[in-house]
Formats: sequence, structure tokens, C-alpha cells
Amino acid sequence: MKGSKDIFPVRLGKLLLRGARIFDPVINLDKLADILIINGKIEKIENIQTSGFDGEVLECKGKVIIPGLIDMHTHLREPGREDEETIATGSQAAMAGGFTAVCCMPNTNPVIDNSGQIKFIKEKSEGLLVDVYPIAAVTKGQEGKELTEMGDIINAGGVAFSDDGYPVKNTAILRRALEYVKMFGKPIIDHCEDLSLSGNGVMNEGFVAEYTKGPLHIAHVSTKGSVALIREAKAKGVNVTAEVCPHHLFLTDEAVRTFDTNTKMKPPLRTEEDRKALIDGLKDGTIDVIATDHAPHSIEEKETEYDVAPFGVIGLETALGLVLTHLVGKGLLTLKEIVEKMSVSPRKILGLAENRIEKGKPANLTILDIEEEWVVDKTSFRSKSHNTPFDGWTLKGKSFGVFNNGQLFLSSSPSTT
Repeated sequence: MKGSKDIFPVRLGKLLLRGARIFDPVINLDKLADILIINGKIEKIENIQTSGFDGEVLECKGKVIIPGLIDMHTHLREPGREDEETIATGSQAAMAGGFTAVCCMPNTNPVIDNSGQIKFIKEKSEGLLVDVYPIAAVTKGQEGKELTEMGDIINAGGVAFSDDGYPVKNTAILRRALEYVKMFGKPIIDHCEDLSLSGNGVMNEGFVAEYTKGPLHIAHVSTKGSVALIREAKAKGVNVTAEVCPHHLFLTDEAVRTFDTNTKMKPPLRTEEDRKALIDGLKDGTIDVIATDHAPHSIEEKETEYDVAPFGVIGLETALGLVLTHLVGKGLLTLKEIVEKMSVSPRKILGLAENRIEKGKPANLTILDIEEEWVVDKTSFRSKSHNTPFDGWTLKGKSFGVFNNGQLFLSSSPSTT
């Protein structure tokens, strides 16, 4: 069995996860048991004798096994900026952080705006432990002028559409996009920014979603006003969902006083009042998803004056620890709610197959160590980039390991037999 220093996961034909709490709230599963996995599928969930067992045994006493986490807002930078991140290194960062799937945003170079680029992403991610789901641009080149070939993109494996980083300002184009994706059950992920106000706009496209009934997903919500608008829209029956990122949940604009460029992000950090409203939005269901908006940047780009540094921070390797420490650990959200926000809801919004811990289902699992205390060390990240505002934070709770596609990766040192 490989340990925490190994870069690559281990492919195992037969694996026994022994003595964990098995937790899948969707099917009301919550019990201490073993999980037997054979050829990537769950064979048994019960107490299993290990005498004569010829596979690998991983001791999971004190650990919690949940359906594998998915991050529906990740920047992998490939093609075009492989110096910052690649599909391979981003996937390593994801599995180290407890994710078994990520959705990669289209603002690459060239832009992911056609079926050929979708196929490129799928081919580059083939065989990885982490499932990589491509998100394509709404408009060609993200220029806001002409819709992409949405049917071809979906047939090639695209799971959503977003001009991420740019709002779709032309409401006629957005309307057609929402009407089109409605046929496929895929969302438009909208970066709601009024560029004339440099980011002060909120949910400026919501009325279009109300008219078309098409699925609209609001990216990286950051303000109290946005939460109120989304709550109101949901109450009216608008087909809208929303996400929030850890940096907006756990930091405020007070952090910017340091002029650390790792606190520069879009949307920007807000007030304590906004931060608390985001948590309230998670608690009452207004906000459906916790996503990282993992945005790698090179050291050279970030180590410059604050006003010229690029926006964005990485988050795949810190998100779970932050959530377990500052939401679950403080009693603000339950573990059930975290599974809903980081596993169940993203898949539902994207129209992906459910991920259940049941006999006969593919084993797609995240193993949590709720009690482990650790200190964030950006130099140990598997991401190519180190632009995190959480370096040096002490956290309690992290991923012990993940299993998916017949492969096991351990983030922590294992106890094995």
C-alpha cells in the first residue's frame, strides 16, 4: 500500500475498507461497517471477516466514508497555461483535497468552445482517479456574440456552459442559450458582474431565467444582496441555483489590509455582514453548492503590486478542511448538509448520475478524518501553483483518502494489513 508521499494513486482489484462510519444521507445510510470493493464496484457493506482475504485491507476505524466530493468550479488552465496548472496536476490536487470529480472552466487558451476541445479534455483525463467534466463557453471565444454549438458539445461530454470571467451581457443571446440548454437539462453558469460598475452588480440576468424556465446557476455568490435576490427568485419559482466559495465564507475585506495579492479575487472579499449572510444562505438552502473556484496563478504573476496582480486563489486542497473546521466544527452546518452541498447538489445541477454508496454501484468515495489537526503548508501542495490566502492556518478535519475508477489515493499515512 502506498502512503501519503506518493504522487499517483494505486489501482486495486480487491480492497476492503474496514471499520468506518458509512454515511450516505440520501439513502439514509449511517452505520459502522466494512466496504468490500471488487473491480471498482461495491460488493458488500457489512462486517466482513478478513481471514483468508487475498486483497488489500485499509483500516478506517474512526474515519467517515461519504459519497465522493465534486467541485463544479475549477480552473485547470490546460490548454494554454500549463505553467500554472495541468489536468494531471489539478487532478492530483483534487484527490489530495478529497475530491473525486472536478468540472473545468472554459477560459483556457484556446477557449473551450467546441466539441474538439471537449474531446481533448476527456482524452487528457482518461484513466485518472478524478473524473474531469468539461464546461464549455456559452459564446464562441467568450466574446458574447455568437452561441457555441451546444448540441455537439453536450454529445462530446460537456456538462454545462459558462463564459466564466465574463457576464453574458446580451440578454437575447442569454435567452436563446437558456432555452437551448433546457432541452438537455444542463445549466448556464453565469458570472453575474456589471462590468461598468467593476463587479458591484448582482444577478443582473435573473429575469431571463424566469422567462425561459431554463436552468441558471449563479457562480461565486459573495454579497448579502445577492443571497436575498436568489432567495426571492427561488420563492417565485425561478429555475436558479447558486454556489459559494470557501474564501468568501471564511475571509472578509479586512484581509486585504495586508496587501497580500493572495487576497485578490473576483468577486472581491466582502464585509463580515456579507460573510454571515452567505452562511445563512447555505443553511436555509438558498445557496446549493460549495465550490472552490480553484484559480492557479504563477508565483511571478502574484508577487507584484496589488493593483496589477491577477485575480484568483487556489482551493482544491484546503476547501474540505476549511468547511469541516469552520462550518461543521462550529455547528453551523451538519455533515449531512456538507454532503449535500459538495456531492449531491452539484451532480443534480449538472445532470450527472447520482453517486450512492450501495451494493453493485461504482465505488466513488471520499474518506474523511474528522479529528486530524493539520497546518496548511502551500509548499506541500500538489497543485502547480501556491496562491492561497490560507497558508499557515490550523485546521481540524481533512480527507484521509479517496477511491474512484478502481484507484485508491491516500492523503494521510495509512494503517494497513
